[in-house]
Amino acid sequence: MITIEPPRGMGRRIELELSRARILRFLRLARAAVGLEGEVHVMLADDATLRRLNRQFRGKDKATDVLSFPASARTQFHAEKKLAGDLAISLETAARQAKKIGHTLNDEVRVLMLHGLLHLAGLDHEQDEGQMAAREAELRSELGLPAGLIERLDHSGKARSRKTKAVVSSLRVGHKPVRRASRDDGIRAKKVRA
Repeated sequence: MITIEPPRGMGRRIELELSRARILRFLRLARAAVGLEGEVHVMLADDATLRRLNRQFRGKDKATDVLSFPASARTQFHAEKKLAGDLAISLETAARQAKKIGHTLNDEVRVLMLHGLLHLAGLDHEQDEGQMAAREAELRSELGLPAGLIERLDHSGKARSRKTKAVVSSLRVGHKPVRRASRDDGIRAKKVRA
């Protein structure tokens, strides 16, 4: 399910650049590529909403681009359909990042969705040794997406670990990355922006 709550002043731009049907198609394709079972709900909202969610679930009083909420066992029990989790994406932050990187808002939303889906599948670039970065790079290539969040760290001036660079580099020369970390069944949100 896709919920779009356009920020003030962005309504017309959202209508022109984002199609609910295209986003839903990409969500299904990316979810299958990630190997994630269950329904994923995506909310496209404003910075204020993401800031509130980030403060409520992570204790960080600032807006962010994407948050991931893996479904808990308790949530699964009450759901009509199997639920993998929820994603919340800030359209305002996505628009700024798209402009800075030089691609469309549609591309940025898809990059953020893929990144969030990988977190719902149990991967965590903040704690792994490059497996998520490698998997994200592989899937971006497969899905025809531009540079992902983790890869952008090199372009923003922040250094990635040598292990992350080595895993991403080995992927580019054809080696298979490690596929998954363990699942997180907690209700807490994960920060999914690198």
